[in-house]
Amino acid sequence: MTPTESTAWTSLGVGLLVLSLKGAAWWLTGSTALFADMLETVVNVAAASAALAAVRYSAMPADENHPYGHTKVEYFSAVLEGTLILVAASMILQEVYGAIFNPRVPDQPVVGIALSTVATVINGSWATILRRRGRRLGSPALVADSKYLMSDVVTSAGVIVGVGLVAATGLLWLDPLMAGVTAVMILVSGARLLRESVGGLMDEAVGPEDLAAIRGTVSAHAEGAIEAHDLRTRHAGRITFVEFHLVVPGAMPVSEAHDICDRIETALKERLGNAVITIHVEPEGKAKHSGVVVL
Repeated sequence: MTPTESTAWTSLGVGLLVLSLKGAAWWLTGSTALFADMLETVVNVAAASAALAAVRYSAMPADENHPYGHTKVEYFSAVLEGTLILVAASMILQEVYGAIFNPRVPDQPVVGIALSTVATVINGSWATILRRRGRRLGSPALVADSKYLMSDVVTSAGVIVGVGLVAATGLLWLDPLMAGVTAVMILVSGARLLRESVGGLMDEAVGPEDLAAIRGTVSAHAEGAIEAHDLRTRHAGRITFVEFHLVVPGAMPVSEAHDICDRIETALKERLGNAVITIHVEPEGKAKHSGVVVL
């Protein structure tokens, strides 16, 4: 089992534990806000299951039908998670609408708040660990899962405060209000997640910081070449694809040009981690006098 898959299994287990705690909190209190919080965690569990499936599939090696590998499937998992978030938000808003006209006093609020607090602490701790592991392993599915878990922590904290105020003040309208705020916050989270996931599916380039690092690495390790131009990058799950044209003197032997390419590839892989580098060598007559100038 790979570290990424092991992390995905752990995330699913944590999600089920948190769901059981929040489900118990809602069942004991009947609070609309705690129902919204529980429903958000249902999405967490569904998303964790999708992430696990995506991680397992993405680990499959390249084959004849998928020569670039299967890593992009993780973006589909993130898109699914974003869609589930939007569905959960609409269900919460529907529940809020009914609660506004028929408010009720939460039963056993102290016990419900205690259970929800324990669940939130567990969620927050795991979200922090998951984000670090997801970034280290280069897994969009795990990173997406961690971001949504952290937004869940924020909304859960608000729900806990709201239910506590309802119990302390008797202002029943606070309960559906906090549920509505929860729905709006997860709508924003879902929309942002969908935007990032679609960017991956559309072969969005690396960010400005990584692009600057790639250009600097090529320039510093291409001694003997003249320039590099037509640099293109894209992400596919945990793999970064980099390709460009490298201009060398026309009289340079193929073996020397190949050595330069090997040097650049090694340096880029050390900088980027899991990367696929494609370099097209051209004679000096193809120079565009633009792009990366070799130091």
